[in-house]
Amino acid sequence: MKRIRLNNTVFEGLNNVYVLDGGDDDPAELTLVDAGVALPEVREELAAQLRALGHDLADVDRVLLTHWHSDHAGLAGAIQSASGATIHAHEADAPLVAGDEASLLEERDLQAEKFREWGMPDDRRAELSDFLGDHMDLGGEPCDVEPFGDGDSFEVNGRTLEAVHLPGHAAGLTAFHDADADEAFVGDAILPKYTPNVGGADVRVEDPLGRYVDSLLRLIDLDPDTAWPGHRDRIDDPAGRAATILRHHVDRTENVVEVLRADGPSTPWEVSAALFGDLHGIHVLHGPGEAYAHLDHLASNGLAERDDTRYELLDDDPDVGALFPDPGIDRVVEWDGGE
Repeated sequence: MKRIRLNNTVFEGLNNVYVLDGGDDDPAELTLVDAGVALPEVREELAAQLRALGHDLADVDRVLLTHWHSDHAGLAGAIQSASGATIHAHEADAPLVAGDEASLLEERDLQAEKFREWGMPDDRRAELSDFLGDHMDLGGEPCDVEPFGDGDSFEVNGRTLEAVHLPGHAAGLTAFHDADADEAFVGDAILPKYTPNVGGADVRVEDPLGRYVDSLLRLIDLDPDTAWPGHRDRIDDPAGRAATILRHHVDRTENVVEVLRADGPSTPWEVSAALFGDLHGIHVLHGPGEAYAHLDHLASNGLAERDDTRYELLDDDPDVGALFPDPGIDRVVEWDGGE
């Protein structure tokens, strides 16, 4: 396995694309895990780095996508056009990757409704809509996509990769687990420096924080020795990192409770401002989305009540810890270096 790092100045920094080619002397199938964002310069960068490994873009046989976000799936269509490669995406994300117009329109309409529900001011809503519209092309050209489901497996040059569905950050986010090598390609399920956004990154996910916590627990139970994330460096203790992120969400929920206790009934936008301050670019989506995910989790568990756009505490001193299962791991795995 080789890693290619692709530039990404729009979202969360450098993207990882993993090259599974069977080794230098094996004329085996060329499979990529993820594809990078659809910018001409990034396409050329991918082609150049593949050439440095002895391959052409036209040699790619398959692309396994961890999820539909354009920084991971944007170049899938260009790769397919160049090579005829088969593109695989989880069934929840496949229509968006394929460029299905009805699915794209439904996702945009749902975003607009969420912006209203989050109490996003009109001027900031217009700013965000302009930003998203300006970057719509990053999703790339339409392509044919073969959907897969949780538990499906892929035979790649003598290794078996099992699809492990880990929704939260995205509805279809999936890791590809090699049990023999004890490693998993995890996309943005866990990341080594920061925590993946939950709530804003994919508004299609219902109960986003609850779903994400379940995914973290599943990853802890899977307990691979190594995780290869969608951004930055290898994670050497994936279960420990997942447990650390889970505890972070307990702390963040406590912070949300403190805002509601101090300010009274509040919108996700107002809670986001209290937690994160003034936001710009894609973070105008991610900030209130993250606040919403935690407010929704409180409301779903009977500790808060939503009235249109506002959430109010029902218990002035709620037991937040009881909302989250014990991960069973005490290790704290924080980022300590790398890109």
